[in-house]
This record gives sequence, C-alpha cells and structure tokens, in this order.
Amino acid sequence: MSTSIGLGLPASPPPVLAPRRKTRQLMVGNVGVGSDHPISVQSMTTTKTHDINATLQQIAQLTASGCDIVRVACPKTIDAEALPIIAKKSPIPVIADIHFQPKYIFSAIDAGCAAVRVNPGNIKEFDGRVKEVAKAAGDAGIPIRIGVNGGSLDKRILDKYHGKATPEALVESALWEASLFEEHGFGDIKISVKHSDPVLMVEAYRQLAEQCDYPLHLGVTEAGPKFMGTIKSSVAFGALLSQGIGDTIRVSLSADPVEEIKVGDQILQSMNLRPRKLEIVSCPSCGRAQVDVYKLAEEVTAGLEGMEFPLRVAVMGCVVNGPGEARDADLGVASGNGKGQIFVKGEVIKTVPESQIVQTLIEEALRIAEEQGLEEIEGTKAEVKVTQ
Repeated sequence: MSTSIGLGLPASPPPVLAPRRKTRQLMVGNVGVGSDHPISVQSMTTTKTHDINATLQQIAQLTASGCDIVRVACPKTIDAEALPIIAKKSPIPVIADIHFQPKYIFSAIDAGCAAVRVNPGNIKEFDGRVKEVAKAAGDAGIPIRIGVNGGSLDKRILDKYHGKATPEALVESALWEASLFEEHGFGDIKISVKHSDPVLMVEAYRQLAEQCDYPLHLGVTEAGPKFMGTIKSSVAFGALLSQGIGDTIRVSLSADPVEEIKVGDQILQSMNLRPRKLEIVSCPSCGRAQVDVYKLAEEVTAGLEGMEFPLRVAVMGCVVNGPGEARDADLGVASGNGKGQIFVKGEVIKTVPESQIVQTLIEEALRIAEEQGLEEIEGTKAEVKVTQ
C-alpha cells in the first residue's frame, strides 16, 4: 500500500463578497454553466457567419484572448448552412443566436451547435413552436438560452406594462417562456434579462434570481462604445456578482470583441471570481510626482502584456505612497529624483536610473515567473510515496 504525501499546505481560496447563488447545472459543449462551475466569459463574432474563414479566424482570436464560449448570428439561410463547419472546427463551444425565424433553431441544433439562444420577443409564433424546440434540443442534449431584451420585449408583455420594459416585465417574459419549455419536460435552460440601463438590468436580475434556479447569463445590452460600455458593464456586473448572482457573462461593447473578453476577464479577476493574472497597480499621479508615471505604467503594461503568471506590479511615482505600495506588491518601483527603487516581495533589491526602470521591471517579472514555475515543478517532485 502506498500513500502520497504533499509537502506544505494548499493555498486558501481567495475571499469573495458572497457565495454563488445555487442553480441547476448545464453543459454548453465542454463548458459547465451553473453554480458548480466557474463563471465563464462569452463574446459574439462580428463577422458574417456565412463567411466561414473570417468567422473561424475571429473565434480563434477570441479563444486566444480567453473566451470560453462564442455566439454567432444566424439571420439568413446561408448563415445556417455555415453552422455545421463552424461548430465542428471551433476550438470553443458555439452558440447560435436566433431571431425572427424559428426554422433556424432547428438548423442550429442539427448543425451540432453547443447551445441555442432564442429571443421569444421577436421570433414568429414562438410559443406555438416550443414543443418542437424542446424535443429537438432535448434529443440533441443541448441547452437553450431564453434571451429577453428590453429593446425587443414581447408585445403582449409590453402592453401589460404600459409600453415600458420594466424589470418586472423582463422577468415575467422570461419565466413565462421557461414555463412553456418545462411543460414539455425540458429544463436545460439559462436566462438573460438584458437592458441598456444598468440600474434596470440589475433590478431585473435580482428579481429573477429570487424566483428561479436557472443559471443566469449577465449582460448590459447595447452598453455602448468601449469606455462607456466598460463602465456600465463593470458597475452592473459588480453589483450582481457581489451578491453571488451570475453564471456566465458577456460584456457588450461597440468595439473589437476581443476587448469584451479582456474587460469580462478583468471584472472576474478583480472580484476574485477568476484566478488573478498580471495586475498593474499605479498611482494616478499628482504634483508630488517626480517621474512620468503615466508613461512608466503604460510601458510596463505593454511590456508584460499577455503574461499569464499571477503577478502584482506596482508602478509608483512619489515617496508618499510609493514605498508602501511597492512593498505590498510582488514587484514594484518607488520613483523619485530621476531614479527608482526596485522592490521584490517587499525588499529593495536595487536602485536604477529612470531610463532603466521599465526594462528592469520587465526583466524581474520574467525572472520571478520563471523561478515560481521551477518551484511549482520542484514542489510536485517533492510529493513522496511512503510504502507500507
């Protein structure tokens, strides 16, 4: 009999603001969605889906940026005809986004897509086709996302709420459609109730979370250009994730979809809901600064772009907060009088001229990452087997 003994204690999980809301569990391809799984980050291609090469190329770029699940539009027959190749060749699960024409739902299922998103508010005679959709999706073993949007709410619901896409209206629409699927024995459902107003969106998801156990896909729809959309999404997602609400997210930006992944990933990292990677801490600068902090921070960020190693780097520009922040970081610089003190794990290791700060920080970051990698390898080797 042999027993493996690991040397050292495992690291404690990072603190979070609230435990995840308990949900039912779904599989979108090989990605789990629900409270038992990590929160996933999604995006949507901007290419014409029928341009298969361009679509697959963009999916590859999104995958390289950390995208977990990708959605593709399917507005035309030629798009539906492209789905089998895209679903087969995509390195990450593909969700077909269906509006207006219910026939494309069945095309997406037959094509082998990992899931289908339907918008009941604008699909013709959708309620009457739920039984067929439920059977087809159930037979294929794929989930359905019921995606309700403030801008395309079912007219019947909209009339009931006097033409306003209120949180109550969004929730009622989503749960009504989910109940139709449940009547036909289909429960592999996730829901989104998106709105362009973050306050209405947050309230809708809060109400929805109290009334069901479906996994929730978070999104502020039509969030806007990169800056405004990032702010809206960060505020809304932060409010919900801090309460344990949310199982998969999509940051909607009028920008390259790779930017959506960067923002979504950083939101989750900032809330300890995804392992932290590179984190740059830099002061906002002020009249006390004796170096160009903006330039230093930008150059360090660019030099370390793509680093997957969890490293906190402080780039500080004065002697007030600089030494303290630099000491608290894995790696840092406290700058002043044309030079910088380089800290590693709280200890000053050298002082360099301002012109060498960026290069020194990059070199030290790579050295720390390499040494940590070797320590992890040695730690694995240090597991010994005791034979009895």
